Amino acid sequence: MTGKDSGGNRRRNDRSKRPNGDGSIWQRKDGRHAYAAYVLTTEGTFKRVQGYAKDRDEARSKLNRLLADSDRGIPVASENWRLDEYLAYWLEHVVKAERRPKTVQGYEGVIRRHLVPNLGKKRLGKLTARDIRTFITRIRQECQCCKNGTDSAREQPECCAATPKACCDSTLSPRMVQSIHAVLRNALESATREEIIPRNVAKLVKVSPPRYAVNRGLDVPQAKRLLKVSADDRFHALYVLALCLGLRRGELLGLRWEDVDLDAGQLEIVHTLQRIGGTLRLVPPKTHDSSRTVPLPDLCVDALHDHRKRQFAERSDAWPDWEEHGLVFPSRRGTPLEPDNLRRSWEPLRKKAGIDGVRFHDLRHTCVTLLLNLDVPPQIVREIVGHSDIGVTMTIYAHASLEDKRRALGRLDDALG
Repeated sequence: MTGKDSGGNRRRNDRSKRPNGDGSIWQRKDGRHAYAAYVLTTEGTFKRVQGYAKDRDEARSKLNRLLADSDRGIPVASENWRLDEYLAYWLEHVVKAERRPKTVQGYEGVIRRHLVPNLGKKRLGKLTARDIRTFITRIRQECQCCKNGTDSAREQPECCAATPKACCDSTLSPRMVQSIHAVLRNALESATREEIIPRNVAKLVKVSPPRYAVNRGLDVPQAKRLLKVSADDRFHALYVLALCLGLRRGELLGLRWEDVDLDAGQLEIVHTLQRIGGTLRLVPPKTHDSSRTVPLPDLCVDALHDHRKRQFAERSDAWPDWEEHGLVFPSRRGTPLEPDNLRRSWEPLRKKAGIDGVRFHDLRHTCVTLLLNLDVPPQIVREIVGHSDIGVTMTIYAHASLEDKRRALGRLDDALG
């Protein structure tokens, strides 16, 4: 096969000039250049791999890079999966077999809304770190309202579809961007373990972790005030457990009377309530450490005794519409409580107690901080609240208050003064 050099003279193709094992380069009829070489695969064999370039120099560069990777023991993919094909396989045969339903649901959403539309047609073996980095940059900057047509679906557009347009810049949160990258990284890691691709290029792209705000907990006077104003609330016992035991919202709403032993003064966390596929379900806790037995202090025992009496009265009032599920904190009809309804109960109570800027989840933060301030060993605190790692207990939750810092520096001042 022949071609022409820059002066128009016909020349023999590079393929005839390259030594055996160095691959081949030739010019196609359409003017582009092609290259091919036998290189190492993930199965330990050699196969012929072919690619294309706009000119001979680019073809030589790509061929040299391909051969260099093979010489360094970096194999090429042995199967020609597209990313969307592999993600469908991975979700069905790996994620659903190993992960909790709520996690599967989250992965499905990330794959459907972000990975498949942007990267789905890419071949696994040709996906590069540059592809992923460009994708991450784009989704960080892209207004989701514009992308999804949220405003245009409104009867009266307010921002992105309004005239004149006033884009609301509703971009993805840093935490969501990190989650999208994590799903892709986990999928490619699975493909690497299965020897479908030689390496996980998503690991080469670093996504900075989001900065979490230091959430405010309650101090002792605020906690006492909250319990006082909630005394007549139907969820008073729930707030007592949240403050004293640091239970998560799903753990509280999934708690059943059969898991509570008031005589022995303890309860077991064996379920959590989650919305999965539009349905509220009781599912096992997230981790092994989340499944736990927790002693009940007298404050909790007394609150639960009173709460059970209140629930008997509610059941009588709701009969025959009451649906018995054995839940400690159900709706007024006995059914699993919609988590948003708890938030609607929390907000007016918080305002009544004169507490600003505190979420319901911050009651868990309060429990951890108060226990640590009482010199309870961190390992015991971790076991009470069900953290999987003591580092979570110390790093995310145990933020010193301004007064704690003032007292600490005061002691240093005394020592040096």
